Amino acid sequence: MRVPFDGKVWSGRSDDGEPGDTRRIFNQVVPFGGAAQRGDIFRGAPCIESDASVIVGFGSDEGVRRNQGRIGAAHAPKELRRVLAGLPAKTSMASLADAGDVVCDDGDLEGAQAELANVVSDVLASGGRPLVFGGGHEVAWGTYSGFRLHQDRVDGARADAVAAAARKLLIINFDAHFDLRQKRPANSGTPFDQIANDCAERGVPFNYTCFGISDLGNTASLFAHAEELGVRYVLDVDMQEPQLPQRLDDLQQLLDSADDVYLTIDLDVLPAATAPGVSAPAALGAPLSVVEAMVQRVRASGKLRAADIAEYNPSLDQDKRTARAAARLAYRLL
Repeated sequence: MRVPFDGKVWSGRSDDGEPGDTRRIFNQVVPFGGAAQRGDIFRGAPCIESDASVIVGFGSDEGVRRNQGRIGAAHAPKELRRVLAGLPAKTSMASLADAGDVVCDDGDLEGAQAELANVVSDVLASGGRPLVFGGGHEVAWGTYSGFRLHQDRVDGARADAVAAAARKLLIINFDAHFDLRQKRPANSGTPFDQIANDCAERGVPFNYTCFGISDLGNTASLFAHAEELGVRYVLDVDMQEPQLPQRLDDLQQLLDSADDVYLTIDLDVLPAATAPGVSAPAALGAPLSVVEAMVQRVRASGKLRAADIAEYNPSLDQDKRTARAAARLAYRLL
């Protein structure tokens, strides 16, 4: 089900009367009107700039429920918008649009993911860059499917479709878990196995790197499956602040070899003290400073095409610590 843009969520403190630039994020947001919005006025809304971020909500608990996790992430998109709204806008920021939410409230996860894919594809067709707020990590299959749907539509309209199809997609996941479960029906633990299967069907590489893996959060079977699929991963013990320079070097090598990047952030990669409001809080985790620095490197590459932030559960949060961490990461992607 689609829920349209709700401008009432985008509100906050006004510093009118103070000298200088006092704008905040909520002052920058316009409703997203679809692919026709690029470079023109659409339904009375200001046009979005090329490469501007477009927020899409994915209100889903179904994947977490199927994966026997703690539900509540379906309410995350609205809460994340509220926290992001009050952060200061910068003159270097492009415009920001909001495409509303895709909601899964009837158990039809596959239908909701397909609808999310359509929205993501539409955002990409407009020249925008989708930033999806989940929801459980089942959001990843929807975001990825939207990127592929857009690519298929572009390829179908181009004479050099073979060359376009040869573009190398790098999938970067910040996560304590591989999310490579092979059990079906699909759930919040299966999206990257689904993506691996899709890559195999397309005859393209499954180019997947996961930063922050917990050796206590993944079974031997999952590690073996990751090895079979050629997954690159870095354990949480190697994602601490002293290792950040090496991690940035590793990341840069990956970015240099890619044409397009899909970035997905599961908030359970962060320590439980930073992100208590997730389905599976991390005993160790990767510090926010490390994840943030790496996210900024991805954004600076100019190759980021789509991103999502998953697993925020407002019902489990304390003092909005998780929401603030998520909003900080989202801010770095704008």
